[in-house]
Amino acid sequence: MSITLTGQDKTTLRTAAYGAITLLSAASGSPSKIAANGSIALTSATGPVGHVLADYPKGNDASGRSVAEIADRVLPALTAAMALLKSQAPAEANNFRSTVLTAIEAATGHARPTPVETDMIRKITEALDATR
Repeated sequence: MSITLTGQDKTTLRTAAYGAITLLSAASGSPSKIAANGSIALTSATGPVGHVLADYPKGNDASGRSVAEIADRVLPALTAAMALLKSQAPAEANNFRSTVLTAIEAATGHARPTPVETDMIRKITEALDATR
């Protein structure tokens, strides 16, 4: 099955993936380390998702003055990205989900996540799984 993504689709995927790392880093005591490790993991993605994420930072709008503002953009983007990919290529939806969760694990990998980070990871995972 081939996948056709519009420019807006690609922006949604980038906002979702990089936004998840932005959201986690905003809720962290070590934002620079989390952002760096998570972004490196995202650039390691393969398949069509990997090609889209390689174009970062074009079109990524995960900014905000607070964690709540970032979450208002990123969590719906995660759900939209999964719905989009499931409708066109279910295997790519699984690839996207795995890529985001692997990036989160890489971002927090050398230390046990704090309670705040754990809660944010739960919210990110729920947004990814909202279309199941």
